[in-house]
Amino acid sequence: MLRGLRRQSPALPIACVALFVALGGSVFAASKIDGRSIRTASLPGDRLVPGSVPGNRLRPGDLPGNRLVPGSVTGTQVDAESLAEVPSARRAETARTAATALNAENAENAERLNGHDAGCRVETRAFAGACWQVGHSKTARTAPDAAVICAAQGGELPGALELAAFAQQAGITLAVGDEWSGDLTNFSGLDKYGVATVSASSQIALAVSTDTRKFRCVLPLVG
Repeated sequence: MLRGLRRQSPALPIACVALFVALGGSVFAASKIDGRSIRTASLPGDRLVPGSVPGNRLRPGDLPGNRLVPGSVTGTQVDAESLAEVPSARRAETARTAATALNAENAENAERLNGHDAGCRVETRAFAGACWQVGHSKTARTAPDAAVICAAQGGELPGALELAAFAQQAGITLAVGDEWSGDLTNFSGLDKYGVATVSASSQIALAVSTDTRKFRCVLPLVG
């Protein structure tokens, strides 16, 4: 019978021992290796199971922004004080400040117009709910021409009584030889009419519309 048994090769016991060691080593590793046994940077991020590392285990700066999935961080999770000023917001604030400065430079005697702040540009003065030019025109024009010039600026010639009252304001001097107003008095004939004029002493008179006088315009308030 012994002759019928084949002699076992020495390789078989060795293989069995190696298998036992390998199996025993896996069990040992599974029971003995934990997070403290892993060296820093020895485990790449793509080997981690999603959700296996909580956020409180990350140090500030450990996770760069380009590793975040779009939409994974919402506005409620961001500290607003940690954000720098948005460039467009900075430009908007600069523009608002510049506009405020420009309005302050170009407007005076601010008033309310339909509930909004309004004022007058330089070289004009707020009076009777409008902006009156402080100085009169440099050249004398006919009444129709003067009216056209004022209309081109978005304004009109002042009324005679209002112009007489404006002449009483401090620092206001009407032109020598009267100024045109916007008040008309009919004469006989087509286009033959008189226009009320106001003198530097606030006296009201009449002149033919084709005569020439200096004038000033009354402009609307600007917001």
